[in-house]
Amino acid sequence: MQTSNSPHGSIGEAYRPPRIGSKGAVVANHTMAAQAGMRILHQGGNAVDAAIAVAFALGPSEPQGSSIGGDGFVMIHMAANATVEVVNGTGAAPMAATADKYSAGIPLTGILGTSVPGIVDALLSAHERYGTMSLAKCLEPAIELCEDGVPVSDFQSRMASLNPVLKSSSTSSPVFAPDGRWLKPGQMRRNPDLARTYKLIAEQGRDAFYEGDIAREIARYSEQNDGLLTYDDLKHHRVAWQEPISIDYRGRTVYEAPPNSSGHVLLQELGLFERFDPAEFGYMTPESVHLMVEAKKLAFADREAYLADPNFVDVPIEGLLNRDYLAERARNIDAERSAESVAEGDPWAFMDRSPDMAKKHRIGGRLHGSGSDTTHFCVVDRWGNSVGELQSIQTMFGSCVIAGSTGILLNNRMTYWHLDPDHIDYLRPGQRVRHTMNPVMVFSAPVDRGGRLELVCGTPGADTQVQTNMQVVTGVFDYGLSVAEAIDGPRWTHNQPGTGSAYPHPDTNSLQIEERAGDDVIAGLARRGHPVESSGMWGGAGSVGAIQVDLENGTLFAASDPRREGDALVW
Repeated sequence: MQTSNSPHGSIGEAYRPPRIGSKGAVVANHTMAAQAGMRILHQGGNAVDAAIAVAFALGPSEPQGSSIGGDGFVMIHMAANATVEVVNGTGAAPMAATADKYSAGIPLTGILGTSVPGIVDALLSAHERYGTMSLAKCLEPAIELCEDGVPVSDFQSRMASLNPVLKSSSTSSPVFAPDGRWLKPGQMRRNPDLARTYKLIAEQGRDAFYEGDIAREIARYSEQNDGLLTYDDLKHHRVAWQEPISIDYRGRTVYEAPPNSSGHVLLQELGLFERFDPAEFGYMTPESVHLMVEAKKLAFADREAYLADPNFVDVPIEGLLNRDYLAERARNIDAERSAESVAEGDPWAFMDRSPDMAKKHRIGGRLHGSGSDTTHFCVVDRWGNSVGELQSIQTMFGSCVIAGSTGILLNNRMTYWHLDPDHIDYLRPGQRVRHTMNPVMVFSAPVDRGGRLELVCGTPGADTQVQTNMQVVTGVFDYGLSVAEAIDGPRWTHNQPGTGSAYPHPDTNSLQIEERAGDDVIAGLARRGHPVESSGMWGGAGSVGAIQVDLENGTLFAASDPRREGDALVW
């Protein structure tokens, strides 16, 4: 693969250098959201304070991918405590949401596709535990963006026009198409109702959203528009603090979010790829890409069989990450030929416990028991604390409807539920759907044994997330790429029939790869039986943000993805 044509590439391609700082870094998918986080760092806030600022600022600045009407996962590393924790901000299906209510399918737009928004509880819980600045101070930048407005980009203008409900909805049109006309590039998008909602949250905290005036207005809007989301659904929502899952990868420790996140898929992919010597195959060669794709297939087959809400389904996570299990699964990889079909393995055989019979579980392919659009951002502060967060309203602009007078764009997360009663992730009221969001942190060793942060990264992109994250992690640690090279380099995405998150599953079978990979790589993959398709020069999935830490000097290297509108800021 040629690298001489990229101005900032040494090993791989890089078209912008990584931003280099020493006191703090913020990477987000909109420059104004990144600036909100950096503003808080400059004012003395820590990584959690800055993350709160970014998370709320993304609502007015990047509404196609984020809103407090959605959900997400927050991964937090507090250096002084030597801890990594995950705040699960995903909401459940409404209690009235049964499969028979969706006999005609789950609609992509409108209130019927909305699950309980969980991200607000996660953010405020994180702030209560680790924040150092007042909530009002952290929300100031976001409130200003709502009131003063955000200039609409060409990308946002085009994407909005592809979602006509934003204009036809009486609550959404004042924000996205005032006076019945789509906002054009350069025009200001304002959301004064959202500013008032943010101020209420700043004054009253989570109760305003889940039990107070905001909750009542969301429920009123839902009822008047034949939605299933109720006041009781909001009132009974509770955030969950979780221990991360992890795997040793070539001497480093990679942390991920546990189920109901798909984080285990990335860890399985890495554990499978670890069975091969990267130096033997090289970076971005047909051999190394082939091995990664085959690892991805095995991990996705396991996800399809075993992942659902762990409060109701016994997910064999210990078995899925067991080194002996991964070694057994890796023997299914033919280094010279693409597998046409892949079945799940049997992780239960590698566990020292039996399935919990009070929960559903799957053994040998049979179900037993009783019963995208997203955004990513990351922050590192001067004290070595870090936050990696993904928050989402599901597809682009979510449900496309704003909840009454709240200014809150609601999610359409219900579209991830399966309506086949034999599926492990079958829709049941009060349960959380399985998620594709997966924040990533890599440490020099386990954090409780003195491991130090080396990388925090993530990307939007539904089922492509764990694939893109694998390419970034292996690029940095197996091949010595800078974070800019790992992000800017040619990207591939594999689509595997029967394993997608959305229901019904698309039957697509393809390996999409950017043409910059080169003719030799593309031809080599095709010879191995991969159904290769071009994704253009820069059409690869995802929008990665990453911060790498130089352990010797404490230097921070931050980079954002040129495929979208992200920005990397350093101090």
